[in-house]
Amino acid sequence: MPSTSRIPGERSLLAAMTVNAVGSGMYLPFTLIFFHHVTGLSFAAVGAVLTVAGLIGLTTLPLAGAAVDRWGARRVQLALLGVRGAGFALYPFAQSVPAFAVVALVTIIGDGAFPAVQQSFLGEFARGADRDRLQAASRALSNGGMGAGALLASLVVGFGGDTGFTVAAWLNAASFVFSALLMWRVRPVAVVRDTAAVARRKAGYRLVLRDRPFLGLTAANFLIALGYTALPVLYPLYISTWLHGPESLTGAAFTVNTVLCAAGGVLVASFVRRRGARRNRSAALGAVLFAVAFAGQIVLGTVRPQAGWAIGAGLAVIITVHTVGEMVHNPSAGALAIAAAPDAVRGRYMAAYQFSWQLVRAIAPSLFTGLMAVDGRLPWLLLIGTTLGAALLLVRLEPHLASEAVHPEGSRKVAASPQGSLVRAA
Repeated sequence: MPSTSRIPGERSLLAAMTVNAVGSGMYLPFTLIFFHHVTGLSFAAVGAVLTVAGLIGLTTLPLAGAAVDRWGARRVQLALLGVRGAGFALYPFAQSVPAFAVVALVTIIGDGAFPAVQQSFLGEFARGADRDRLQAASRALSNGGMGAGALLASLVVGFGGDTGFTVAAWLNAASFVFSALLMWRVRPVAVVRDTAAVARRKAGYRLVLRDRPFLGLTAANFLIALGYTALPVLYPLYISTWLHGPESLTGAAFTVNTVLCAAGGVLVASFVRRRGARRNRSAALGAVLFAVAFAGQIVLGTVRPQAGWAIGAGLAVIITVHTVGEMVHNPSAGALAIAAAPDAVRGRYMAAYQFSWQLVRAIAPSLFTGLMAVDGRLPWLLLIGTTLGAALLLVRLEPHLASEAVHPEGSRKVAASPQGSLVRAA
């Protein structure tokens, strides 16, 4: 039976996730504008610094994974929250390009590594179906918190003008500090290390690179992560330049996605768990739903209705299917990756998995704009191919993954991994 009782410290963990999401929501939806007003630098300077810092940040993910395996995810997570809090507290004082570059680099390193570290902590904190449940709760709270943060920032800026951006930066810094205080109260469960733990830590990323099933999961995630970037990157461009719809539809699409994820994410994930779906298959189903939504965009982009209400109605249906796909895919895929990683080197595994997200974020803007310049339907055609490819790969990987990784409830015994090394049951 699925776990129904809460894990000790779970409320503090979820509260910390919510506070962290509220802080992120105060600047992510309008990153360039936010930093332009906070620092007083030009858009070009801000954009160039953020791009370079983001690329450098990619190279630090392996270090974060190694740090987790050495010191534990909780300690590294607390350190990253402190770094991010200090960064946003200092942004208003970074009014020259060199100063902004230093603060941005440190903060972006913290931002980029944080998801992998948080996933590692969930692996230490929960077992079995609790991982799927917390993945769904994390996603729902993240969407709700991001929306609340964006609304709060809008109100602060609306009343405070340019000064409001500085206030928002400091509020964001405070949110990371508060999140760290909540996380301080959370303790992971005691993990019994197998006899090969020391050897695994010494093997480091060589072990990850030899784990072909896990690399397959990472490749599948890369393919479907392109679909996740469609909402913040492709939708606004497609609506305004190809459909010639009002820009307000972009905000409406974000709102529908955020509200549905926040309100229904836990319910959808709970339904999937009650049905006993295998993690890889439910993740594949989510990818197929993505493909259906992207096919709908091609239909809408071919008809290209003139009436604004018709465009809005079509987008509402498409974004709903897209969001349901996200709610089905995300908890199962995240829990599958956590469960497929050996305890002793989970930090490195999650860093490798997170790299697929970071790489997509780096290439998606140029990829989508290049295809849009040829034909507005081409990006959606590409995304149909990548998401269906991800679904097929997830299904074909099933025989090569440990049973306790595929099944939410897992086995209560210690089983052999595909590489023949001992893995503690999920």
